[in-house]
Amino acid sequence: MKKKFLSILILLSLLLSGCDILLAEPTSSGVSSDGLTVNYIDVGQADCALLECGGEYMLIDGGNKADGQLVVSYLEQQGVEELTAVVCTHAHEDHVGGLPSVLAVYPTAAVYAPTRTYASNIFDDFVYYTDQQGLEIAIPEPGDSWNLGQAQVTVLGPVKSYADTNNTSIVLKVVYGETSFLFTGDMETQAENDMLDYWGSDMDWQTDVLKVGHHGSDTSTGYRFLNAVMPTYGVISVGTDNSYGHPHQEPLSRLKQAGVILLRTDELGHVVAVSDGQEITFTWGNSSAQPEDAEPAEDVVYIGNVNSHVFHSPDCANLPAEKNRTEFDTYQAAIDAGYTPCGSCLG
Repeated sequence: MKKKFLSILILLSLLLSGCDILLAEPTSSGVSSDGLTVNYIDVGQADCALLECGGEYMLIDGGNKADGQLVVSYLEQQGVEELTAVVCTHAHEDHVGGLPSVLAVYPTAAVYAPTRTYASNIFDDFVYYTDQQGLEIAIPEPGDSWNLGQAQVTVLGPVKSYADTNNTSIVLKVVYGETSFLFTGDMETQAENDMLDYWGSDMDWQTDVLKVGHHGSDTSTGYRFLNAVMPTYGVISVGTDNSYGHPHQEPLSRLKQAGVILLRTDELGHVVAVSDGQEITFTWGNSSAQPEDAEPAEDVVYIGNVNSHVFHSPDCANLPAEKNRTEFDTYQAAIDAGYTPCGSCLG
C-alpha cells in the first residue's frame, strides 16, 4: 500500500516578495531535494495552476483574458524564464483566456489542447501566440506522457469525442515519488465515467490531491469517479459570490462524506502544495482562513434494487424501499451481479 503522510502547515514567515503566499521548505526524501511545487493560482471564477519540478515549469490553464497580467506577474515572482509545457485543458475563456499573455512573454517547449480550432477570438489569440513561437498545438492521446523534472505527467482523458466542450477537457495525473495530483479541467460526469470504463482496472486512480472539476459544479466529481479517486485533499478554484453558485452543495457533500479536506481559492487565495515525494505540505495566501475540515470518511457502498436490478449511489433520489435493497462494496461488484447503474446518479 502506498505510503502517505500528508500534513497542512501555515508558516508565518518567509513572505514572498510581491506575493502573500507562504511556502514551506520541502523535507528530505529519496526523490529529490528540489521537490514538486503546485501553485493553484487564485484567478477567481477560472482555473490556473503552475507546476515546478527540478527547475522545469508547466502551466495548466491561464484564467480569463483579464487574468493574463496577473498570471504573468505570478510567473515572474516564481522566477520562471521558460516553460516546458503549457496545457489548455479546454477552449472556454476561463481556462484559455490568460494563455496568450503568457505565450507572448515566455518561451515554451510544447503547447497542448484538445483542439486546434474553436469559434472565439480569445482561442484565436491562443493559436496565434503558439504559432509565433514556431509551435503547433499538440492534441494528446490517452496514455501520452512526459516528464517535468522528476515528476511524470500522464494524459488520462478525454477518451472520446464530445459535443460538450467541458467534456473535451484534458485530464492529467502528475506523479512525484509516492504522491500524486489530478487535474480534470471542467470534465463532467458522463466523460468521467467513460474514462473510468476506458482504463478499467489498468489505472491506479487513487490521488492525494484532486483539483475538483468544473469549479465544484454538480455536473462534475460524480459519485463513481470520486470513489475511484478517493483524494485526501481537494482544491476548488472558484470566485467569491460567483453567479453560478459554485461550488454546489451536492459535490461538497460527496467530498466531505469521502473524508476530503477542501481548500478553496475564494476563501484561501493562492494555494501552494509542495511534495518531497512522500509528504505534501500546503500553504495559502489568506492566513486568517482555514481549509474546510473533512467529515469522517463513510464506507463506500452502492445500493441495489432487488426488484429492478438497478443500483444507485447512496444519495440518489430514487433509492428503493429498505426491504428491496441490497448493498455492493464496489461499482464492479454490482455490475458483476447483473445490476445496471442508475442513469440519474451514476450516469
